[in-house]
Amino acid sequence: MIHRRMPRGFDLVDALILLLLCALAPLLWHHVGVATVVLIASAVAFGCYGHDKQRARIGGRRVREATLQLLALAGGWPGAWLGQRLFRHKTAKTRFRLVFVLAALLNLLTLWYWSVGAAQGLR
Repeated sequence: MIHRRMPRGFDLVDALILLLLCALAPLLWHHVGVATVVLIASAVAFGCYGHDKQRARIGGRRVREATLQLLALAGGWPGAWLGQRLFRHKTAKTRFRLVFVLAALLNLLTLWYWSVGAAQGLR
């Protein structure tokens, strides 16, 4: 008998990610290059989560967790979060989700620092 896990509800990690998305929005409005990188990295991360979930179901070769985390760090965390929620993938692994949130925070802080530096001519 196959037991299906019920979809997880909205939790603290999801609330943090939504707050990060709200913080990212102003940066995206003012920097087309940043928005482009975030959109491309998010699309790649989303695709990797879908691919990894499919491979997990059929028992094939998986995408390494480190790769998924690096995609989040590189700016793909919005797409990775959406992939986690939509595919119900990697949502029960507390350590993975913690590292994911830290990667998203580090990415956002880097973008913010770059944005402030660019606005002040420090870059």
